[in-house]
Amino acid sequence: MKTDELITLLAAGEGPVDRHALARRLAQALLAGLLAAVLMTVALYGVRSDLADVARTPLFWAKLALPGSLALLALWLTQRLARPGVKGGLAWGLLGLPLLLVWVGAAISLAGAPVEARAELIFGRTWRTCALNISLLSVPVFIAVLWALRGLAPTRLRQAGGAAGLLAGSTATLAYCLHCPEMQVPFWGAWYLLGMLVPTLVGALAGPRLLRW
Repeated sequence: MKTDELITLLAAGEGPVDRHALARRLAQALLAGLLAAVLMTVALYGVRSDLADVARTPLFWAKLALPGSLALLALWLTQRLARPGVKGGLAWGLLGLPLLLVWVGAAISLAGAPVEARAELIFGRTWRTCALNISLLSVPVFIAVLWALRGLAPTRLRQAGGAAGLLAGSTATLAYCLHCPEMQVPFWGAWYLLGMLVPTLVGALAGPRLLRW
């Protein structure tokens, strides 16, 4: 068989590539993972009793803004890295913007508080379990996003794994906000970020093995 004939045979029956396949696959994985994280939050921890009241306050939406902005950036980053040869580029640098804003807010909050009240602002009541809970809730999202990436073509596997972990951690944090009673900016800047950092590091370390193709 000649080379041209082999190429023709391999290409037979192939249609155009679906331009939206990547976005659709990631969207399906993210929605499934988020639903699982929300159900786990309700089943394991419960929804805070004053959620309807606190949801009317700007502070609650500022609380959601941290994981929400990181989730959007991580989704963009994951979508870029799902393509062969594509770098994370500017998206990695933009991740620092929400972090900078929350740390500036934390510094202002601490500076305006009495010295004896600062520890409460940082540790709250749930610092021992917060990061662990977020890490646990990130598991279904992490699995779903890895499934999506394995069906795509990432080549920068460590970066792709880290982006998937950050997407899982930030999405899990959004779900955890349904339960978490902490409303202090310094608390979010420490323990929420630690909870998101755990799956990010796991993804970066395990990416070359889990996403290899």
